[in-house]
Amino acid sequence: MLNSTAPAPDTEFAAHAPTVAATNPTRETLLRAYRLMRTADEMARLYEDNKAVTAKYVHATARGHEAIQLAAAFHLLPTDYAAPYYRDDAMMLGMGITPYELMLQLMAKRDDPFSGGRTYYCHPSLRRAGFPTIPHQSSATGMQAIPATGMAHGIKYLEGQKLQKSTTDSAPVVLCSIGDGAMTEGEVSEALQMAVLHQLPIIYLVQDNDWGISATGREMRAMDAYEFAAGFKGLHRLRVDGADFSASYSVMSEAFAYVRHTRGPVLVHAKCPLLGHHTSGVRREWYRGDNLAQHTPQDPLPRLHQQLLLRSFTKRELEQAATEATALVRADYGRALLAPSPDPATFADHEFAPQAITEEAGERTPAGADKALMVDAALHAVDDILREFPEALFYGQDVGGELGGVFREAALLAKKYGDTRVFNTPIQEAYIVGSTAGMSAVGAKAIVEIQFADYIWPALNQLVEELSKSCYLSNGQFPVQALIRVPIGAYGGGGPYHSGSIESTLLTIRGIKVVYPSNAADMKGLLRAAFLDPNPVVVLEHKGLYWSKVFGTEDAKTIEPAAGYVLPLGKAGIAQVADAERLRRGNTCVVVTYGMGVHWAKTASRQFPGQVEVLDLRTLNPLDFEAVEAAVIRHSKVLVLTEEPLMNSFAESLAGRIQRTCFQQLDAPVFTLGAANLPAIALNVDLERQMLPSAAKVAAALQELLEY
Repeated sequence: MLNSTAPAPDTEFAAHAPTVAATNPTRETLLRAYRLMRTADEMARLYEDNKAVTAKYVHATARGHEAIQLAAAFHLLPTDYAAPYYRDDAMMLGMGITPYELMLQLMAKRDDPFSGGRTYYCHPSLRRAGFPTIPHQSSATGMQAIPATGMAHGIKYLEGQKLQKSTTDSAPVVLCSIGDGAMTEGEVSEALQMAVLHQLPIIYLVQDNDWGISATGREMRAMDAYEFAAGFKGLHRLRVDGADFSASYSVMSEAFAYVRHTRGPVLVHAKCPLLGHHTSGVRREWYRGDNLAQHTPQDPLPRLHQQLLLRSFTKRELEQAATEATALVRADYGRALLAPSPDPATFADHEFAPQAITEEAGERTPAGADKALMVDAALHAVDDILREFPEALFYGQDVGGELGGVFREAALLAKKYGDTRVFNTPIQEAYIVGSTAGMSAVGAKAIVEIQFADYIWPALNQLVEELSKSCYLSNGQFPVQALIRVPIGAYGGGGPYHSGSIESTLLTIRGIKVVYPSNAADMKGLLRAAFLDPNPVVVLEHKGLYWSKVFGTEDAKTIEPAAGYVLPLGKAGIAQVADAERLRRGNTCVVVTYGMGVHWAKTASRQFPGQVEVLDLRTLNPLDFEAVEAAVIRHSKVLVLTEEPLMNSFAESLAGRIQRTCFQQLDAPVFTLGAANLPAIALNVDLERQMLPSAAKVAAALQELLEY
């Protein structure tokens, strides 16, 4: 029933063998496991018997998986981190969570300690003294592997920087619980790759019950998780009968000891029966057939019962444990039924954690300072952060080593701070973004980069499911501090996949902030504010503005602010004012834009001296709509300008909002201008020029608007 392999790191593990040998459960542990297994069984039974109440919201239970879950939970320390999945209520009981607390979440009650009634049963988020830390994770199958691995990555980093101290016996371990069906997800492979590449302190506990909703294992995979893991060199593997508590306890003892001592990863493959439904919304009788009868003999509860009788436990002891479990569950259920529901007035709380920077601070134009390119201002901003904040690290494709970024936006940082703080990742956009959630949970502060905006799409799963919802669904317990840098935009012949604009897609993701600077000074101040913000922030950095080599972008080069300069997110700036006399006579307009649009507008406005104000949004979410309204009211004529294809864009949405809220102040329809509605930017520069806005196209729009 027990089988393990010994890859290369086991040499180190063997040196510690006298200290880390697997242990068997004590009599006290066995009785505790039996009581909690009875508790989990009684909860599942009660939920099934009271479907009118409990099936109001979808849930799953641990039936069949209790042995391995309790075995894992019993080895977790308060210094550890855990990423349970939706079937792990027995694991939660093993950590010390009460049935009452789980039932509060089951019924979406106000005092649900994990989410305040916002998310499903057994989706915990917990910061509580004496318990392992449990950051938020989504229901998306397998997605927890990357944030969990990010936790381990952050722990390894903090330990290496001497920012986190612990003894060998209490060295933090991350437990990532996952189903075997989820192991086929590509993002799980990304997580495993990084775990072995960096030898991270994490246990992947794979609970294999041969089912993924209605699909069987033979339909979904060519190998099980244990066989699959053999392809990851340096991943210690263990296999166990997950329905046998004593065997599971021994194997989890070995797994935790291995990780605490070697700081390398382990995968435990636990075979379990599925005795309940996939979830309450997918009834087992619809598809299981005779399979349930095949799984029932492996039920861990009667197996443990018989084993305890053989180990001299009396029937009276076991009956008393069962009676106590039943009484507790029934009493807690009654209390949970009477518990208050959330106040509907709180529905919008915790979209974001409170913003750290609310006012501009520091020297924007220090005396004697030279003008800086936008790319250098960004580099210097990150340099300042790494120097001041030892918990900060920077990673992505090609940002480390000799290159320092394909745009040299990280030049020499790896040499200056070392390759544990500034390093290259594999081509794994999902890991780059999703790992920041885990980093944030353990106290590391990640700055990451997606090499081109066109390649962010593999990261959207993590950005949407894990980062954006974490603060809201954890009831404010786990905002994700993440600074995600993304070079964006066309810069002359970059072609498809290297020139696209993506802001409208990002702006449909609630719970993230989106920043888009247009000049060096704003870049430096906004990058620092984004780093200090406790929420996920995507900074879009226009490649055509980096070096001010594109015609008309000279103003992107500005006096460089001093170190420490910070510019709050959500505050627009006036990039160009209109002449006061022209404004008094009502012969002006405003261009509302950002990024490259600022420079197109300023260049075009030279044909209309004093008549054009340019409002630079700087941050797209949160949007400074007060500044937009004020500018529209000042001028009564407005052009919303974007580099994106116009149809269904953020710019069109903003124009519609202006039209609705400022209708009475408008002297003309809200004008819009953007790129042609095409799927990609063409490589040929003449085709690119035809597709995109330009100063000439903006000038034509301004001419029409001003004459309206």
